[in-house]
Amino acid sequence: MKITILVDNRIARSELRAEHGLAFWIESEGKHILFDTGQGGALEKNAKVLGIDLGKTDIIVLSHGHYDHSGGLAQVMKRAKKAELYCHPGVIQPRYSIRDGIATPVHMPKPSLDTIEGLPPARIHWLQQPFMLSTLIGMSAPIPRETSYEDSGGPFYLDPHGKSPDPLSDDLALWLRTVSGLVVCVGCSHAGLVNTLNHVRRLNNGRNIHAVIGGFHLQNANSDRLARTIAALRELEPDIVVPCHCSGEGAVAALRNALGERISTGAAGMTYPF
Repeated sequence: MKITILVDNRIARSELRAEHGLAFWIESEGKHILFDTGQGGALEKNAKVLGIDLGKTDIIVLSHGHYDHSGGLAQVMKRAKKAELYCHPGVIQPRYSIRDGIATPVHMPKPSLDTIEGLPPARIHWLQQPFMLSTLIGMSAPIPRETSYEDSGGPFYLDPHGKSPDPLSDDLALWLRTVSGLVVCVGCSHAGLVNTLNHVRRLNNGRNIHAVIGGFHLQNANSDRLARTIAALRELEPDIVVPCHCSGEGAVAALRNALGERISTGAAGMTYPF
């Protein structure tokens, strides 16, 4: 198993392009899985630099429907003629971020929406229940919100007037079973990082978390949430924690201070073999 960060806010090599977004290239059991697609501006360039052929994509998983995770979908589908898409039905709905009274669209861009609309039914799978892609790879589907201190991580709404809060119920995670434990991939952890990891463990009979990689959306977390998240991670004892994208520099510093060498900040171009 191998996970390569294709798109991230940071880059590990100068010839790569940084972008506010996320995409992972996952190789396991002969399958090529693209987990999220970034905004679309960095995906193809970074794939070419890293020697990754997006035309070989077998499966695309969208962690949720925000533009910075779904913007490259049309590009990939044009190259990967047989790729199948897995996501929650909520990924296609309009959504906004409202700050200081100004509504900014953050939903999936039109080319991606058009691509989904044009897919044959056999190539799209709407996830509302946990699903196993193989004996070793699974997806969470909607994640129960159980902790008292985790929220969606921002002023997100389903309308531009701020009348309908967006619970981001489409947020999902992907996991891989390894001999060392579970490797969990998260897009933005809008359901809460701790909620996500606890749910994935339940779906795997309490198996330990070996690694978690992705966006933790702790950039706006208050001190209480951050302290409780760190306490939960100490209890879960993952061996490898790779914050990416929206995790927040202050939160990453706090995680590193608490968890030490287990923290490895992610960047486009980095590869993690398992």
